[in-house]
Amino acid sequence: MESENKDRISDLPDALICHILSFLPTKEAVSTSVLAKKCRPLFVDVPSLDLDDSICRNTPMSYEEKRTNGTSFMHFVDRVLALQGNARIKRFQLVGSDVVNELWVLDWVPKVLRRGVSDIHLSMSSHWENFEFLRFNPLPPEMFVSKTLVRLTIIYEHGVNISVKGDVSLPKLKTLHLNYFKITTSMFNKLLSGCHTLEELVLTNLIWAKSLKHDVVFISIPTLKRLKFCRYEQYDDANKTVSLSFDNPNLVYMEYFDTVVDRYQQVSFGSLVEATIGLRLTPDQSYLQWYECENYLTYNEKSNVTKFLNGILNVKILHLTPDMLQVLGCCRDTIPIFNNLTRLTIETKPETEVLWKPLPALLKSCPNLVTLVFKGLHHISTDRCEDGDGCLCKYFIEYTEVVARTCLSSSPVKVIEILNFADDNDDDDDDDENGGLVHCLREKIEHVKYFLENMPNLEQVRMRFLSSNEEDVMMKVFKKLQNLSKVASPNCKIQVFSDNLSLSYNTSD
Repeated sequence: MESENKDRISDLPDALICHILSFLPTKEAVSTSVLAKKCRPLFVDVPSLDLDDSICRNTPMSYEEKRTNGTSFMHFVDRVLALQGNARIKRFQLVGSDVVNELWVLDWVPKVLRRGVSDIHLSMSSHWENFEFLRFNPLPPEMFVSKTLVRLTIIYEHGVNISVKGDVSLPKLKTLHLNYFKITTSMFNKLLSGCHTLEELVLTNLIWAKSLKHDVVFISIPTLKRLKFCRYEQYDDANKTVSLSFDNPNLVYMEYFDTVVDRYQQVSFGSLVEATIGLRLTPDQSYLQWYECENYLTYNEKSNVTKFLNGILNVKILHLTPDMLQVLGCCRDTIPIFNNLTRLTIETKPETEVLWKPLPALLKSCPNLVTLVFKGLHHISTDRCEDGDGCLCKYFIEYTEVVARTCLSSSPVKVIEILNFADDNDDDDDDDENGGLVHCLREKIEHVKYFLENMPNLEQVRMRFLSSNEEDVMMKVFKKLQNLSKVASPNCKIQVFSDNLSLSYNTSD
């Protein structure tokens, strides 16, 4: 009680106070230094700067008021950097809105680099959604010859341009995240060749500049463990002239989204454990596919897809996007054997017409698959389900006994998980004859019944509802599945659940 009003913070060692201040946003650390006399000189030695103009982004105000606050924020950062002088710094993080001058921010980068910074994180938002408005401001060349950088994250929604005249040398860099950036293929190769210890590489919204025919992009880093490579549709024009070469023997995790490139010179991921693959068709190829042109991929393009798949054969956990299913639809005869694959996730979306034609061939190529996950269970039955190659849906099986029934009956799958079983469009209706369930939900139930009737190794089928307000629908789905007259597996647990409710029964009961 005697020490109730004592300032315990001031009794702490200086090094500990600096350590505590480093966990605060910079504005709060400055405020603390104003209030506590002992903290005032110590702020100079705070090793981390965490700067955020959140007042401009989160407070309702006119655009002119936001610009004024943005200018005040930049002057505040200038004063903070001036106050600290040349003191060593470990981390420099800045999150800004589009009212913060991006070139002004880039001028701060050389200053913190001279202070030996090891972690730079710059994130600048934009209210423009059209990529034609990207500015592509050049990044400071000093950023690519740092001997101290360990982590570098650049997220400029207005775009940045990377161009360095000399060599790139980042001997300590372990993590590199680049978003919304334009770069030539030769500069890209130079950039990665200067990162000898890189372990995590994230490249999103990448735009190739001045790509020449037969240009080869090399992503070959022996130390790399995690890779995310995402190029989206609006940047596809420059893609068909680029070839890719992957040689990453220690990579364990990968996300890859791109069109099928002109050529995969090499694809080697010997240690890959988990991957999300989103190869997609070009608009012209998609047009040919939906108009039932069998050869919507050329022979070389099919070979490229097969070569890519052969490079990821060691994967154990695989997630395929709806776009990837479209691509595999033309490569069903050349899908390689994934002997190590134990968990496969198939993503479908209600706004996309997804054909399941590649699924029988894909399941036959996974002889040791344990868990099959459907992220959504969307499938539009069409006449194309009825051709001789089969489709993994109930409606084709009603026409003839083909590949699909065989692939299910011989499947080793023990667990089926269906995420997002009911969507916003799957609400109740007044169709009493069908138990008050809309057509799309009834179709999903038929698919589940079909799996249960034809997969003898199933031990568990789990259907997850996202909304906790769907208890009535869950009960109706559960009752439908309880009344099965035929089940292939003698002992399978069927579960319908959400965050607040779980219903289950065992087929052996």
